Amino acid sequence: MPLEQEILERSQEISTDAYGMSVGEIVSLYRDGELEIHPEFQRFFRSTPQQKSRFIESLLLGIPIPSIFVSQTDAGAWDVVDGLQRISTILELMGELKDQDDKLVPPLVLNGTKYLPSLEGKVWKEEGGDQEELPQLAKLKIKRARFDIKIVLNTSDKKSKYELFQRLNTGGSIATDQEVRNCILIMVNKEFYQWLVTLRNDLNFQACIPLSDRQIEEQYDMELIVRFVALRDVDPEPLRNVNELGTFLTDKIIAIAEDKNYDLMQAERAFKKTFEILAKTLGEDSFKKYDLEKERAVGPVLISVYEIVALGIGYHCLKPGYQKTESDLRDAHKILWENPTFTSGTGSGIRFSSRIPLTIPMGRNIYKP
Repeated sequence: MPLEQEILERSQEISTDAYGMSVGEIVSLYRDGELEIHPEFQRFFRSTPQQKSRFIESLLLGIPIPSIFVSQTDAGAWDVVDGLQRISTILELMGELKDQDDKLVPPLVLNGTKYLPSLEGKVWKEEGGDQEELPQLAKLKIKRARFDIKIVLNTSDKKSKYELFQRLNTGGSIATDQEVRNCILIMVNKEFYQWLVTLRNDLNFQACIPLSDRQIEEQYDMELIVRFVALRDVDPEPLRNVNELGTFLTDKIIAIAEDKNYDLMQAERAFKKTFEILAKTLGEDSFKKYDLEKERAVGPVLISVYEIVALGIGYHCLKPGYQKTESDLRDAHKILWENPTFTSGTGSGIRFSSRIPLTIPMGRNIYKP
């Protein structure tokens, strides 16, 4: 397809409108239920009170604020695509923000900032204690501050909305690809996202992935689950043409979330059976490097080992009579690190498109019945 035609076709998928709106008007929309900010997303944002206070400082000083992107639903309401932190900070300051259980979040207490150190301890409405209410001048400046609202109209292609969300948020206020992916899944199919969370809470799975607090905070355990669901029975050969892993996983898991015929029960059985086998045998050694000199597993979870072991067992484990003993798995783990094809083809710097066509078939061969 010629470039000119691609530009014309793709640009038609994003239909937008724009106009200015005051903070006061935005808060009114939220109160009336006409603005959806997805309170479930809050867990994926890690803004500190200081960062929130700096944003309020920007409003008070008249510093230009980036545009807010919203998607217009069929009913005419607005679904925030980008700008959730900014809007949430204002709502939290005013005592209007509600959590996913529709309960009010405690109002924000501001910190002093570089240019407005007297913001320290200020609140929107004083309710006792050592807090001091913002002066009326400050409240009016915040209410009258204006945002540039970019509206993705309801005529736009649905998938383009998620693509826009991903592009606007990746590398920005949401820190990781998986946190963006979680948000998109909540938008696409909240029940499917909640199903993934139940897998995350599986005790056998947790016993096999000794992750750091930071990895858990950044949703790396959820990414491991997404990889299992997305790659367990995939044809690895076409993946040689995949240039970017994050985009591939997002597109793949969204497609699964939107597929009404996808067999969740089968995927869940495979997941639970896989980690039941591993928890009873290798445990937290399941995805570590095997040190041939020390004759034991060492170090952190390695994604290349996960792709071989978890996906290999997951591919076969529902077959009648499938079982692997601890001896079988420990021998396979050791032999893996004696295999030069594995050690040279899966190390750091090896592209996903080169690694996956190697690791997935290797795992299916090693862990076959």
